[in-house]
Amino acid sequence: MKITDSYFDLDDKRLEYRCVESDDVIATGDALVLLHEGLGSVGLWKSFPEDLASATGCRVFTYSRYGYGGSTPLAEKRPIKYMHEEALNILPEFLKHINVHRPILIGHSDGASIALIHNGGGYDVGGLVLMAPHVFVEDLTVESIEQARVAFETTELPKKLERYHADVKSAFWGWNDIWLSQEFRHWDIKTYVENLTCESLLIQSANDPYGSLAQVEVIEKLSPAPTQRVILKECGHSPHVDQTRATIDAITKFVEDSLCEDRYE
Repeated sequence: MKITDSYFDLDDKRLEYRCVESDDVIATGDALVLLHEGLGSVGLWKSFPEDLASATGCRVFTYSRYGYGGSTPLAEKRPIKYMHEEALNILPEFLKHINVHRPILIGHSDGASIALIHNGGGYDVGGLVLMAPHVFVEDLTVESIEQARVAFETTELPKKLERYHADVKSAFWGWNDIWLSQEFRHWDIKTYVENLTCESLLIQSANDPYGSLAQVEVIEKLSPAPTQRVILKECGHSPHVDQTRATIDAITKFVEDSLCEDRYE
């Protein structure tokens, strides 16, 4: 397994990223790009990128968005459309930097929403894997994020997160404050779902404390492109953590099918 860590500079920000290649790469021109959750980072994916590279034979890229991991710490309040900014401005520049033209995007939570906006906003991709995506704001999500705030203020959660973020306070509050703001209650990306051009694999827990099956159902209803669903039991908000094997198996099949379709079009 070859793991390469590097940095990508964009304006006044420096973003950390990692490329993972298995010893028997079978698709050197194909790449999977992982987009992390609202409190994620390169490090918080743990061994998942390596496992995915081994299973698919594809290169796997991960990067920490501005304000997370070893990237430049957040210096201001996040705007309501911070995921739009990431999907339509920053992600395209990152893909240019790593010379990946038609990735399969694999997003978790906020990362899944960013993937949706990216393709629905006019960028071509080979496929979307959406784990616990957010398309609109639910009361359930807000209640869980409120509980996360309490945990951050009263438990050892900050110390646990310090292993994955250079500035854990700005990472946490940047995410928590915007999601709990009154203005964010009206956040909605259904119009981007209506403009999807590639197939989506929807992976959702039946018991996700941060989002209900309504998120998956609205994508299935509105997407003009095909969708597949995998609903996991005994799983929380992170399918790749709580049901690793089932998640990797589902993604591997989706990736193999997507790459075959691309080569025989």
